[in-house]
Amino acid sequence: MTVPLPDVTPEIRTARLRLRGWREEDREPFAAMNADPVVMEHFVQPSTREGSDAFVDRIVARWRESGFGLWAVERVDQGRFIGFVGLAPAVFEAPFTPAVEVGWRLAAEHWGHGFASEAAREALAYGFTTVGLDEIVSFTAVGNVRSQAVMQRIGLRRDPCMDFDHPSVPEGHPVRRHVFYRLTRARWQHQQT
Repeated sequence: MTVPLPDVTPEIRTARLRLRGWREEDREPFAAMNADPVVMEHFVQPSTREGSDAFVDRIVARWRESGFGLWAVERVDQGRFIGFVGLAPAVFEAPFTPAVEVGWRLAAEHWGHGFASEAAREALAYGFTTVGLDEIVSFTAVGNVRSQAVMQRIGLRRDPCMDFDHPSVPEGHPVRRHVFYRLTRARWQHQQT
């Protein structure tokens, strides 16, 4: 069973992207993206359609509960869904939690165009100015150099002392070890000048 997708998400536009609330028609391309082994290379496994739909339901509920979350992202020139970017609470047990993470996942055909960085910058601005966060973090599997490059481009800095084994990943799995990046509001404000 899916929850209705109310329009509670603020819309943000960039030159090339529209960050918006989730629509029912996003579920199918999102499920295809989550089942793609290329997109999900740095996760434990690709997602089922049921798991993907449940993730959308959690995203929508998060917006209603907290006033921030993961936006559905579409390309302005194509008017179609390409993935998500946004803010999510990191609530698992780790030395840096609780925290708020900036994250993204785009369909592979849209990689390499700077879309993740473009949208993630807007998510950071929303987190620091609208939500009033003091710090935003990000993390990914050690081998996910593409996401690490996005983290660096948007101004986050690696904190190797906080690298960790993700508790949701089984012991011995190749994506268990994660690198950790962070950005404070003060440093973000300095970067804006």
